[in-house]
Amino acid sequence: MKTMGLARLVLVAPEKPLDDVAMRRSAGAEDVLGDAPVVATLAEAVADCQLVLGCTARARRVQLDEMLPELAGQRAVAKAGEGAEVAFVFGRERTGLTNDELQLCHAAVHIPSNPEFSSLNLAAAVQVLAYEVRMAHLEGQVQPVTRELESGDAPASHTQLEGMFGQFGQTLEQIDFHKGRAPESAMRKLRRLFMKADLSEQEVRLLRGILADAQRMARLAGSGTG
Repeated sequence: MKTMGLARLVLVAPEKPLDDVAMRRSAGAEDVLGDAPVVATLAEAVADCQLVLGCTARARRVQLDEMLPELAGQRAVAKAGEGAEVAFVFGRERTGLTNDELQLCHAAVHIPSNPEFSSLNLAAAVQVLAYEVRMAHLEGQVQPVTRELESGDAPASHTQLEGMFGQFGQTLEQIDFHKGRAPESAMRKLRRLFMKADLSEQEVRLLRGILADAQRMARLAGSGTG
């Protein structure tokens, strides 16, 4: 990270606390490691982010837009240039990111490798993505802003989106949308839809207002009053 000019590292539930061995292995980047906050969950780590890119080695059940590292670096630099918080998420050395963790991401990043020998360790994956971010920054290969927000309207944070998704799940249950079917499939599709939409804070408030009214009507219908 430090070699490529990146400095902000967040550690999620590490198996053991940072110690002298970890500091020695940082090889001159003790400041990056020493300044890294430690949080309990990935949701907490990305709570203030408007773009979260999950790095995964293989296709999973979670359907996300997938991009190559070069485009991911360009998109990250472009979004950061708007003043947004951006995160690249890397999983465990052996098992990578879980499906639940990938659901917290806006898109997936896949490093193409030899399918007959696709093993790539965590440090190498971080270096590849950090390099692409560095190149996008140095070369100015920034993708144009996909859409303009209204004056004074900021992009929705990850926490705001998760609150909306939680309310969506409650509302669909209250209006009996699933009709006995498993709710996970519908929620995965809704997540994918709204993650791609790049919602603003105002748009999230509008959607949550609609959901609140739907919940109110469901409660009235359930009580037999109107």
